[in-house]
Amino acid sequence: MSDVAAVKELVKKYNDLRQEIAKVIVGQDDVVNQILISIFSGGHALLIGVPGLAKTLMVNTIAQTLGLDFKRIQFTPDLMPSDILGSEILDEDRHFKFIKGPIFANIILADEINRTPPKTQAALLEAMQERAVTVAGHHYKLDLPYFVLATQNPIEQEGTYPLPEAQLDRFMFAINLDYPSFKEEVQVVKATTTDKKATVNALLSSEEIINFQQLIRRIPVADNVIEYAVSMVAKTRPNSDAATDLIKNYIDWGAGPRASQNLILAAKTHAAINGKFSPDIENVQAVATSILRHRIIKNYKAEAEGVSEEQIIKSLF
Repeated sequence: MSDVAAVKELVKKYNDLRQEIAKVIVGQDDVVNQILISIFSGGHALLIGVPGLAKTLMVNTIAQTLGLDFKRIQFTPDLMPSDILGSEILDEDRHFKFIKGPIFANIILADEINRTPPKTQAALLEAMQERAVTVAGHHYKLDLPYFVLATQNPIEQEGTYPLPEAQLDRFMFAINLDYPSFKEEVQVVKATTTDKKATVNALLSSEEIINFQQLIRRIPVADNVIEYAVSMVAKTRPNSDAATDLIKNYIDWGAGPRASQNLILAAKTHAAINGKFSPDIENVQAVATSILRHRIIKNYKAEAEGVSEEQIIKSLF
């Protein structure tokens, strides 16, 4: 299949996925869109929202429609790295046998990732970056495609362990979930308080997803679009010559080169699912907020004056 035909096939599959997911998930179009973009780009996503917004249901539904193996890990203060990765036990023949942990699935939902100590959070790092884990000196490859979706509750910060910047940077997207509109909430209540249960079908296979991820990498990008993305990221660094007054006033640390890479990858996917064969500046802008939101660190002045990350990022356009 030529790349042009493959992009058309991706558009069709993407629209079918959206329709299938909508059988269970009401509204939240933007969130579903961004999760699918990060899957086709081969990245991970962090979902930030208050409890009860159907984050778990959303991830589970998306995993089903993609035909992928799904595991949920509830992060708690007493969770140990071995609870996630797995551990070696002595079998009846007195040989060590490795029992795989829940991290061995295609899609991992790391629920309330900031509730667990850094040692356990770090157990996810190797899996996210290398798509492999090391346990008791043995190296185990994870099945592809591999995708971590972590959730975080933005309100209750007591007794939590904020993710270190190095780990936040591993997430391609940080996606904010909002409350549904009045109309959507009415629909949700109607759909979930009867004995009817919506079922979704698997529309893709692991192989197809990997092919689409490779297709995204092959999409060409004009130099001016790459330069636009890199200069946008450079502007977020307060000590760089490109930084604007707003950045110098309100930002302590800017985004690193991984942000530039992710901007281009996500812009390629955003272009492809909209039927375009190469991304332009508009595609970069469409994904910029979710890619930069968790990579810029505001100072006290920004907090005191109520300046949001979104306002700062929009000013870079």
